[in-house]
Amino acid sequence: MDCQNNQIASGNTQLLLPINGGENAPVIVPEALPDVQLIALHQQQRPTVQAVQSIAQDLESATPAVALFINAAIADNTRRAYQQDLRDFILWGGAVPCTPEVMAAYIADRAQTLSTQTITRRVVGIGRAHVSQGLADPTKSDLVRTVLRGVRRVKGTAQRQAAPLLKADVLTMMTRMSGLKGHRDRALILLGFAAALRRSELAALDFADIEFVREGLVVYLRRSKTDQEGEGRKIGVPWGRTSACPVKAVETWLEASKITNGPIFRAINRGGGVGQTQLTAQSIALILKDYAKGIGLNPVNISGHSLRSGLVTSAIQAGVAVHKIQQQTGHRSVEMLSRYIRDAGLFDSNASGAVL
Repeated sequence: MDCQNNQIASGNTQLLLPINGGENAPVIVPEALPDVQLIALHQQQRPTVQAVQSIAQDLESATPAVALFINAAIADNTRRAYQQDLRDFILWGGAVPCTPEVMAAYIADRAQTLSTQTITRRVVGIGRAHVSQGLADPTKSDLVRTVLRGVRRVKGTAQRQAAPLLKADVLTMMTRMSGLKGHRDRALILLGFAAALRRSELAALDFADIEFVREGLVVYLRRSKTDQEGEGRKIGVPWGRTSACPVKAVETWLEASKITNGPIFRAINRGGGVGQTQLTAQSIALILKDYAKGIGLNPVNISGHSLRSGLVTSAIQAGVAVHKIQQQTGHRSVEMLSRYIRDAGLFDSNASGAVL
């Protein structure tokens, strides 16, 4: 494909677009596409460019201060996801702008190999590429929405859930830790579990984000997945009743590493030196997988979300009130916790268990 992977200021998305993006962008027709898709692409009629001022134009003419806030309106992770979505569409043979027929053909083709969630996200990203350029959004058409509904009915919408790391799993992991790295990993895992943190939230924690108080530790989340506008929230982590105390673990790690500012969880080199930059979210997931494998769990089923889901599941099994769990996790509604509640209670008062 003759397209250029240059990043341009498409509103607040910084999306990848074809070289000749815009009304006269060429249609690339890959030879390997099924006949129905070739027909849709060959019969493509260019959508009319709406007579509106696009965000991209706004950005070009904006002052540095305005441009700064336009670009800050979307999270970096979301921007990268949009880039990936549009790149896949272009490599498939799409272009911006495109018609609903081409969009529907793309969805039908990708439905052979991708999950429903991935397809839905890519449709959003491609639609955003149109809107940010002031173009008609083909993803809002009845044709595209109907095809998406069909994909959901055929493929289903169930998401693969990470296996929770329960209290017993976490306590067993503690027995495998030693040295400076052990202090860091002990604090990382116990705090992530006790505060029900996502891996990105753990990675982003700075020294200034925690406060030791008489009751334990207060963690201040400046931003999270469900709080992109930075409203922030506080999480209380009380002193533990066992040797696996998250507050003591954090305290010990900070003393051992001599960290007094900046990121709390950092890389440790082979010589035992503590780095200056924060661990990445991916590094935290790999740490969890490594310990999970060490205690006999399948690391494939473990992710950075396993600590968060493990706290929720363990708390439900311990009889903690749902509203208190919600307070710790920051879930916006009880409905969001419902899948954990179902899984935690699979064997409680089980009907077959009372019969067989």
